[in-house]
Amino acid sequence: MTPTLRVLMVAAFALPAAATAAAQAQSAAAASASALSATRAELEASAARLEQTARSPALGDAARVTAATAAARIRHRLGEGDFTLGDRIFVAVEGEKELSDTFTVGPGRVLAMPVIGDVPLAGVLRSELRAYLTHRLGQNLRDPTVRVSAYVRLSVQGAVAHPGFYGVPAEGLLSDAFMAAGGTTQEADLHKLRIERDGRPLWEGKALTEAIAVGQTIDQAGLIPGDQFVVPRRGATTVGEVLRFGGFLLSIPVTVYTLSKIF
Repeated sequence: MTPTLRVLMVAAFALPAAATAAAQAQSAAAASASALSATRAELEASAARLEQTARSPALGDAARVTAATAAARIRHRLGEGDFTLGDRIFVAVEGEKELSDTFTVGPGRVLAMPVIGDVPLAGVLRSELRAYLTHRLGQNLRDPTVRVSAYVRLSVQGAVAHPGFYGVPAEGLLSDAFMAAGGTTQEADLHKLRIERDGRPLWEGKALTEAIAVGQTIDQAGLIPGDQFVVPRRGATTVGEVLRFGGFLLSIPVTVYTLSKIF
């Protein structure tokens, strides 16, 4: 080991405890706020931990603010629910063709369904949706068997065949978003693929490539509605690179859902 490397390693392990705790708080905050499939109990526990962290005198102001902000975001989610105007939800009710379709959340966060009428979704989490709809349908049907899949609105931009916003199931694969946009084009810079939130990279480089390769889902990657897949352009990309990346995507099992372009 070189002296320089040894110094760097010592410095890394000598980080103040407060800084380490701050990083852990920030990581926990991001994970809690991004878990699409989190249950109400899990979110309640996460919010409580973050609120405790925000009151800790051992942390600096920045760490406390980060924890408090994340806790407030989770509390808001618990109160308001996960669904907003324009969200699309696939519903399949066994033996009921009229109730088996993809429905769009309307004004007032209401899901308008035939036969049963408006179903309010305010305050409902994604993890509660199936049980909630089963109970609601059970008021009109006897012991309904219900499957649901709530789509996540994601932006796919840059050097893809059809840039735009697409609805992808939370359990869908990361690769599904690229496939929904028709794959990459010849000018794509395949080494600089990234996923952004509010203009900041969430996933990029080798980590993103590996996440796609192992078949990580939208939920497992911590994505939320509004996140953006970016495929930068460059003039030197070869047809061979595009074909290889296309073959790489096709080698990953694609989820059996219809991916819909929203606009």
